[in-house]
Amino acid sequence: MKRMLAAAGLVLALALSGPAPAPAQDALGAAKAAGQIGERPDGLVGAVPGAPAAAAQLAEQVNAQRIARYREIAGSNGTSVDQVQALAGKQLIERTPAGQYVLSGGRWVRK
Repeated sequence: MKRMLAAAGLVLALALSGPAPAPAQDALGAAKAAGQIGERPDGLVGAVPGAPAAAAQLAEQVNAQRIARYREIAGSNGTSVDQVQALAGKQLIERTPAGQYVLSGGRWVRK
């Protein structure tokens, strides 16, 4: 359990500061603030319905980076990628600012 908690903290840090260049992180933050992208319970992001195609492309890029990190973390902690994603998703949704979108119960809602 201690390993999972340590991994959870690491997951959040890596998910938020992953290998994406600063412009990509800026673009993600801007898209989230604009209501185009939201956090999902699986530790990934998704384009909110009605968002421009660029938002969906950005979400795909961010998700590819996050999945790569989640795999690394799972491998180094002897756990499954699904468990790492679930922990990251929970933490990322908890840290999502009010007014931004999260996926809850299969629906996009403003937090």
